[in-house]
Amino acid sequence: MLLLAVVLLVGCAQQEEWDNDQVGNFEALWTIMDEHYSFFDYKQVDWNEIHSRYRALVSNKMTDRELFDICGDMLKELRDGHTNLIASHDVSRYWIWEQWPVNYDERIIDQHYLNFDYKMASGIKYQILTDNFGYMYYGSFSSIIGEGNLDLILSYLATADGLIIDVRDNGGGLLTNVEKLVSRFIDKKTLAGYICHKTGKGHNDVSEPYAYYFEPTKNHIHYLKPVVVLANRSSFSASNNFVSIMKSLDNVTVVGDTTGGGSGLPFTSELPNGWRVRFSSCPVMDPQGKITEFGVTPDVRVDMDEQDRTRDAILDKAIEILTQKTANNL
Repeated sequence: MLLLAVVLLVGCAQQEEWDNDQVGNFEALWTIMDEHYSFFDYKQVDWNEIHSRYRALVSNKMTDRELFDICGDMLKELRDGHTNLIASHDVSRYWIWEQWPVNYDERIIDQHYLNFDYKMASGIKYQILTDNFGYMYYGSFSSIIGEGNLDLILSYLATADGLIIDVRDNGGGLLTNVEKLVSRFIDKKTLAGYICHKTGKGHNDVSEPYAYYFEPTKNHIHYLKPVVVLANRSSFSASNNFVSIMKSLDNVTVVGDTTGGGSGLPFTSELPNGWRVRFSSCPVMDPQGKITEFGVTPDVRVDMDEQDRTRDAILDKAIEILTQKTANNL
């Protein structure tokens, strides 16, 4: 897989020598980001100005916790959920989904749509709803998907007139699971997107985008009827990638809210004091060549009614869309 090859190629930023004091660790962090981070121009971030502003706050007399907070605030200027400073006492973070409506409540679906009757395999909750539409909820792309498990799931859902794949609140995980899942919904070699990688230390030292493709899984069960994918602001990273690819398929409609983004492959480096920094180094684009760092917009925008504890407006819209598609195909 092309994405895996890139991870193996540039999975860790090359280190430079810095003094192991507060100023040295600050400068190490700023320089690692300056030379390896991939979205400065896209986000229109003046990293030199940020250096001047935050360096004025740092001295060798401050505590580790004080330095950590300053460095964490500096990284938040990048507005990147894949960028974290990791120490033994804390992890800095920028999580965009904390700022938006939740648009997902598992309890509503379990009680009022599944009647607490569903099956589980490979981290996927699945069942056929009363409208004869299949429903799959995949809560994390970190949950390994077994090909045999996926065969059993899709075999069970084969009689459904349409399928709903719910990746709301899916914070991401393994890109290999994205490919494994998408490959069950295509019948030919399909453009999945484009990827770049850093070629030097300058902000603009990035390779030309090159395409990567997914192939349909051979000798396994596929589902090629109408599909609706449900997403919200907490659909991040690998989930964001999954939604961007599925949206490009002719038989798929994306419903809900814009995803949380996170389209840069994350890599790590280490500061002299042992703190680790994780950051976006390789931009991944959708099949149209668009960077989805700030999210993938849905085909149909729907918000849940937070006051209604019995209905999921996003799931209801998906059922409505599949009902219309099924009627049109009769």
